[in-house]
Amino acid sequence: MTSGTPRLQPGEPFPDFALPGAEGQTHRLSDYAGRYVVLYAYPKDDTPGCTKEACDFRDSALLKSHGAVILGVSRDDAESHQAFAEKYSLPFPLLTDPDADFLKSIGAYGPKNLYGKIVEGVKRQTFLIGPDGRLVKSWLAVSVDGHADAVAAAIDADRKTRPNA
Repeated sequence: MTSGTPRLQPGEPFPDFALPGAEGQTHRLSDYAGRYVVLYAYPKDDTPGCTKEACDFRDSALLKSHGAVILGVSRDDAESHQAFAEKYSLPFPLLTDPDADFLKSIGAYGPKNLYGKIVEGVKRQTFLIGPDGRLVKSWLAVSVDGHADAVAAAIDADRKTRPNA
């Protein structure tokens, strides 16, 4: 999904990935088959917006009640992720994509507006992946306030469409 390529649409299979987490374990989408996965791309560890977003996901009682898997991904290295996760007691994996290959493939890396200047970087985006590995919903311009609740609401809505959910 590079620029010029159509974006992944709801109902389409989400691309599998194999990305290392801060703890050294490789995480794959297929590891979480049968569960909702919230994959959120964020620009940088320990910056104000990224910290608020991570802490909101950490604190979301609704997401916990749904048993959703939360995975953060950025270009930061494992050491940075480890320090960030420890500082804020983040109970979910932070994945590293230093060359942004996976982030580019899902459209979460490229030109963006940063304080009025166009720069290349990680775009704050979230992808909700269903238990069947298909995209349920994507947020391509995330506003951090209330975002975790919006993701939980999307899980609620999707569950109503699934038999035996």
